[in-house]
Amino acid sequence: MASEEGADQDHRLERIASTIRVIPDFPKPGILFQDITTMLLKPEAFRDTIDMLVERYRDKGISVVAGVEARGFIFGPPIALAIGAKFVPLRKPNKLPGEVISEEYSLEYGTDKMEMHVGAVQAGDRAVVVDDLIATGGTLAAAMRLLERVGAEVVECACVIELPELKGREKLDGRPLFVLVKAV
Repeated sequence: MASEEGADQDHRLERIASTIRVIPDFPKPGILFQDITTMLLKPEAFRDTIDMLVERYRDKGISVVAGVEARGFIFGPPIALAIGAKFVPLRKPNKLPGEVISEEYSLEYGTDKMEMHVGAVQAGDRAVVVDDLIATGGTLAAAMRLLERVGAEVVECACVIELPELKGREKLDGRPLFVLVKAV
């Protein structure tokens, strides 16, 4: 693992990276799964992750932290609470009660959808989208489109880990992405 900011970034990135477990051939052969659950077992590294993201967004006028199902639900709420923003879950189909708005996106084989409650985000809201990892970028791109459709300004996407070889940034069409750790 390597940090986005390089060797001069503070020691917290090393602690975060050192707690992420890589599991070969999960969930299928050829995949190197980046497991953040081991980081959650280390309170210092989990706190470092949240603190670094809070520091980044505290003074940016963020009114919405949108967490992508499911691991975005781990990181998003503490960030939202710390910066005084609302937390909005972005979920797979048929998981949210009530009226939803949805955005379809392409997967390697087929499509999926992401949904959000109607009225959870308002035109003019400033949002950050949070997830644990960016791989191919399809999920994050769909999350951003969903928020933009209701008139929110997506300030940035934030992920703990990036798999650069999968070129997920390209699917974001130049929209900003902040990553703490790049898998190598």
